[in-house]
Amino acid sequence: MTMKLYGFWRSLATYRVRVALALKGVEAHEVSVNLLKGMQHGDDYKAVNPQCVVPSLLIDDGPPLVQSMTILEYLEETHPQPPLLPRDPRGRARVRGLALIVACEGHPLIVPRIRTYLEGEMRLDEPARNRWLQHWTRKALEALETHLAHERETGRFCHGDAPTFADICLAGQVFAAGYFNVETTAMPTVMRIFDECMKIDAFDRAQPLKQPDAPKSLTH
Repeated sequence: MTMKLYGFWRSLATYRVRVALALKGVEAHEVSVNLLKGMQHGDDYKAVNPQCVVPSLLIDDGPPLVQSMTILEYLEETHPQPPLLPRDPRGRARVRGLALIVACEGHPLIVPRIRTYLEGEMRLDEPARNRWLQHWTRKALEALETHLAHERETGRFCHGDAPTFADICLAGQVFAAGYFNVETTAMPTVMRIFDECMKIDAFDRAQPLKQPDAPKSLTH
């Protein structure tokens, strides 16, 4: 089986897939699609993913898998060890819910196509766009903090003492906070769990600025 991952160093959705692949010991050759230069709109990549977003995962000669959470579910089903979802249905539902606070509610509002629309169609200047990005990044983290700080299922990680989908999404959202200068001191549980995640090699080496196509310093 050969896998090819289309992604981008800065893409937090690609980060999720990188972490899951690394945790499960699955090799995938990554192809950089520079979102900032518009490569996702080229005919070659549009043939892979007509939505013009990353990540996309190609497996052998089959159709591409798209959407980071779908790819995580595929990896969980085909490479069950180590498990990234709890065994019990309620636990799985909780983990998926925490993950989707980021993947469905927070992150989609700050991606490049949204920023381009705010600038080109809504005519928002950079300070206004930055307020938008900070607001929605913060809201997702605040929601996570409330859940994690008050629910007894929270352990060393979001759910118990092993990383799950929720931790993968949480870590990416904390990187987003760094992108947009969002203060995180009011989210101690989130940051404690983030620190635990970053002690794990799979989380650490998947981080954006450690990718081959990343710049030497981070800018908006």
